[in-house]
Amino acid sequence: MDLLFLGTGAGVPAKLRNVTSIALKLLEERNAVWLFDCGEATQHQILHTTLKPRKVEKIFITHLHGDHIFGLPGFLGSRSFQGGESELTVYGPPGIKDYIEVSLSISGTHLLYPLHIVEIEEGIIFEDDQFTVEVRKLDHALPCFGFRVVEKNKPGILQADKLKASGIKPGPLFKKLKNGETVVLEDGRVIDGNDFLGTPIQGRVVTILGDTRPSREAVKLAENADVLIHEATFAKGQEEMAHAYFHSTTKQAAETAKAANARKLFLTHISSRFSEAEWPVLEQEARESFPESYVASDFFEAAITRK
Repeated sequence: MDLLFLGTGAGVPAKLRNVTSIALKLLEERNAVWLFDCGEATQHQILHTTLKPRKVEKIFITHLHGDHIFGLPGFLGSRSFQGGESELTVYGPPGIKDYIEVSLSISGTHLLYPLHIVEIEEGIIFEDDQFTVEVRKLDHALPCFGFRVVEKNKPGILQADKLKASGIKPGPLFKKLKNGETVVLEDGRVIDGNDFLGTPIQGRVVTILGDTRPSREAVKLAENADVLIHEATFAKGQEEMAHAYFHSTTKQAAETAKAANARKLFLTHISSRFSEAEWPVLEQEARESFPESYVASDFFEAAITRK
């Protein structure tokens, strides 16, 4: 599980930061990529990476401001032109369905893969045997959501040596025991697979927030998260301006991470008013409240490790 920041700027594209898009790479877990927001020129950014559009199976849109969605019609069309055939699901606020369907219709764009569009409300919007995705509304000028991606726990490693010591030979039974099943041996012994499994492997939690003022919902979404991605459009000391424009400062993002007991904070949605020389200053502002704070930049990639 890895994060790849495709765009980390706010509002409009800039020379050093494109507008928002974040890829959650789940290549080992499910041979897929999940995209969070798709600002203008996201597909151009992808060209500078190893990411394959056909691997993108889900796109989660935080809100309908242009710097988060203007790249979506182009990406959807290019994915088809480049041979993407597997189905893709887009999750987003009410209005996302009209935006996509009208954009594709009036441009005569025909997709060669099944496209599903889900307009979301608060709660669990996706769950399978690997992950759940929960959303909550944030505090922004338009309806805006934050996403909590939870990887489900995995069974512990099968203790093969312990099984062999009990006289159980490797074979088909090992698979059943690995799954925690109970089996009956030829000699009549009843073996519970759970007795031969190590400690369960803890799933990871990734929280990706859209644009927002500080809010209780943001803290709830980020509770005990391994990684929190939070906007930091403004600098410490600009709290009044941030509030007026429905955004957050570096300090406020760090305080959210601290209140949530998150492990690591990545700051994004950085305004172009801040020069490259000022980025370390923004990072230090956050670290005053939350030491594990990092300002993300375009094409920055980070592995999400287990505790």
